[in-house]
Amino acid sequence: MNQDIFLTNTLGNKKEKFTPIDPTNVGMYVCGPTVYDDPHVGNARPLILFDILFKVLKCKYGNESVTYVRNITDIDDKIIKSSAEKKISITKLTSDVTKKFHDDCNYLNCEPPTYEPKATDNIELMINMINELIKSEFAYEEGKHIYFKVRKYNDYGKLSNKNIDDLIAGSRIELSDKKQNQEDFVLWKPSKDSEPSWESPWGKGRPGWHLECSAMSKKYLGDTFDIHGGGRDLIFPHHENEIAQSVCANKTTKFANYWVHNNFITMSKEKMAKSQGNILKINDFKKKYNGQVLRLALISAHYTQPLDWNEELMAECEKTLNKWYNCYVSVNKKVLIKDDDLKPLYDDLNTPGYIASLHRLYDKAKDGNREEKELFTTACKFIGLLNQSKEEWNSFKRQNLKLSEKDILNKIDERNKARDKKNYKLADKIRDELLGKGVLIEDKDGKTIWKIK
Repeated sequence: MNQDIFLTNTLGNKKEKFTPIDPTNVGMYVCGPTVYDDPHVGNARPLILFDILFKVLKCKYGNESVTYVRNITDIDDKIIKSSAEKKISITKLTSDVTKKFHDDCNYLNCEPPTYEPKATDNIELMINMINELIKSEFAYEEGKHIYFKVRKYNDYGKLSNKNIDDLIAGSRIELSDKKQNQEDFVLWKPSKDSEPSWESPWGKGRPGWHLECSAMSKKYLGDTFDIHGGGRDLIFPHHENEIAQSVCANKTTKFANYWVHNNFITMSKEKMAKSQGNILKINDFKKKYNGQVLRLALISAHYTQPLDWNEELMAECEKTLNKWYNCYVSVNKKVLIKDDDLKPLYDDLNTPGYIASLHRLYDKAKDGNREEKELFTTACKFIGLLNQSKEEWNSFKRQNLKLSEKDILNKIDERNKARDKKNYKLADKIRDELLGKGVLIEDKDGKTIWKIK
């Protein structure tokens, strides 16, 4: 593949050509879930986005040349609060939610990252990083809390393109009389008796959320790496704080060279968020839709744009996949996707453009030969679609039918009798009733056949 990759870099807020530090060792870190509650559709968008970017990078540089790290945050204030509310141990809560997260990744056909570190397995690294920050006077201790001195780091606010005073005015700063300045953020805090804790030079406690990602990315990707990703809601304060503490602790000028952020999912133009009460959990879709439908819906808009969620979007994506499965073939050999067809993905992960390419490939394949069908199937598989056989796809749909096969055949028999009596109004009513329940019937060669629409 000779095409260059372009990405929208939040650091500078423009599309740039991607040039890795080392083409034989490309590194990408993406903020994973804080495992305190079931994952929702908003969490699924970055999952799929960076899964596709992982595939594109491997296509360009080779499978063994790309390292994708996605963490699990398993100690955090939200986890402690959720554990108390649900009256279960933190260990059980984080274990249960992590399992649900992995189930959702499988449902959405996201391949595992190269590494998936847990915060609680890397506390020593965090303590070492704090020690470095204290030594260089970028951090201070007050009342067994360790805080980062924000105003000592001159480039603070560069990622979000705002000055410190503007950021503080528009954000949720945790107020404390222990801080030298209210914008300073916590690196370490003491734990209550009922909370998880680790030994440290400052007493028993636990790390601040921002520090966790800095330590884990350093462990697997080094002091400076290529791509850091996540949702737009993480730009400030999380990613801004990551940059500050990492650059100062590691004594570098940069942390990550490219910052890639997906936009929000909205419902009726309002951001999907727990505070809005409009959360749709991934688990809510599993009985009704194959995971491919949700995946296609989530890449139907460019990642830099908001995606407004509605049931019509899901229905349209399911209809598209039904059509595409008519050209599905089993592919047991290497099939090369043409550069022109892949070009949209190389150009800032333009998934809507790639979907348009898939429609064109389908139009060629539907009346074409096996090679054209193999190309179409392979191109779909590249972005995680048509990952199941046609039989598996249809089997899932049958499981979700409101009618049994016996019921369908009885309805068809009723319709045929109505047609024999020239009662076409009743026959059309039965046909529409079946269609409304997901069954398409066709009259062919004197017989009536049915299939899941």
